Amino acid sequence: MATPLTPANLITALRAEGVDVVEVGSWRTHNRGTRGTGWGPVNGVMIHHTVTSGTDASVRICRDGYSGLPGPLCHAVADKAGRMHLVGHGRANHAGNGDPDVLAAVIREEKSLPAPRAASQDGNSRFYGIEAINLGDGKDPWPAAQLEAIARYTAAICRAHGWNQYSVLAHAEWQAGKIDPRGTLGTWRSTGH
Repeated sequence: MATPLTPANLITALRAEGVDVVEVGSWRTHNRGTRGTGWGPVNGVMIHHTVTSGTDASVRICRDGYSGLPGPLCHAVADKAGRMHLVGHGRANHAGNGDPDVLAAVIREEKSLPAPRAASQDGNSRFYGIEAINLGDGKDPWPAAQLEAIARYTAAICRAHGWNQYSVLAHAEWQAGKIDPRGTLGTWRSTGH
């Protein structure tokens, strides 16, 4: 468990890892801090896909949200060109409720996670969230530059907190019924990234 990085420390860690950072508006103070249990302690990084296409529209949705689910919907958006758009810092509407047994396994940095069954643990307070621009249909490609940006972003956060790669998980590993990220990233944990 760790205290979330400050915006300045996050930027420093990301740039040291070689992440191509795009700061979007007031991302440093844009969050859902008035809802739920706040943000932290944090335990890992969760990866999602957007089910959208196009960088500008995807970043806008992830920053602002939509009817019924206000933004930010993550902390960073990975575009197809390998840029990481920072859209929020603090509690974000990305993980939802998930399995406390999965959280315990992430905290222990276990290579294998139990299948998610319960949905009683607030994940929005516990994880940094990345949305990767992808339709999630199993056909939309995952360009090497995008995969590299995701790897560098997660490595920067893990390195800053002293975590290993098993502090990174897919949304599908957290919550039953979720499929994201579908495609190449769906095998993130099993490939040791």
